[in-house]
Amino acid sequence: MTGPTAARLPGDRLHLQHGPIDLIITADGAREAAFAAAWARFQSILAELCAELSLLRRRAGEQPAGSTARRMAAAVAPHAHDAFITPMAAVAGAVADEVLAAMTAAAPLTRAIVNNGGDIALHLTPGMQARVVIAAPDGAPLGHLTIAHADPVRGIATSGRGGRSFSLGIADAVTVLAATAAMADAAATMIANAVDLPGHRAVRRAPASDLSPDSDLGGRLVTVGLGCLTPTETASALNRGLRHAHALQSRHIITAAALFLNGQTLATASPIIVAQIPRVRAAPGAPSNRTEVAEHA
Repeated sequence: MTGPTAARLPGDRLHLQHGPIDLIITADGAREAAFAAAWARFQSILAELCAELSLLRRRAGEQPAGSTARRMAAAVAPHAHDAFITPMAAVAGAVADEVLAAMTAAAPLTRAIVNNGGDIALHLTPGMQARVVIAAPDGAPLGHLTIAHADPVRGIATSGRGGRSFSLGIADAVTVLAATAAMADAAATMIANAVDLPGHRAVRRAPASDLSPDSDLGGRLVTVGLGCLTPTETASALNRGLRHAHALQSRHIITAAALFLNGQTLATASPIIVAQIPRVRAAPGAPSNRTEVAEHA
């Protein structure tokens, strides 16, 4: 594996990449100072995480040493009593939060966005907003979310079947809004796991360890394929996930969530989502496991 790399992209964006970490960063304000701080912090993050990888792959409960790892542990802690979860469920969001924190500590910024493969950390000052697109596999937008400074959202994440990580459920995608990207990342994982039809013949599963020997999920069965479901079965699976999302919302762990499966969409009560995702109960197409930053004005 090569070392960390940095490149400038069109639109005054910074691309940082190291192993599985792939960041696209934008910043308004003291941009160059913020980008320098992002690069300085980014260079050691992967090595720090690898140094504690055995702990981070174990069931949540132990306290790691590194600052990014501590963000991961804090984000998964509220879920640890509900079901199996490891700090790795929040790694992408925690990295985005960590780099954003370095940027805002080093430079005065009116707005900044750190996008780690679809898990997004936001910094917004009064009057600022960020527009985020939920995209289908062919890139067609299914809807957009505009997050304003007044909204209690500084993190957005998407999880589900076919994404970068294994899923215990069958959701095409679950997009979560929360106070931090790490919190959104962990919650999206758990809600996506809950979108399920246990024992259904259309769902093909395999032990995670058979697919990736070092998976933090061990021998737990993860979804590897999904056959045809009726609209009623699709709705049933989504409602299982929605109940879990409502429980997290009632505990103030998330602000809102949108769940997608087989062309159906359900969402928690939230004006941010309901007002902005078209046909929130029946969005056309099935989204991929990602969110993307579009224009921000």
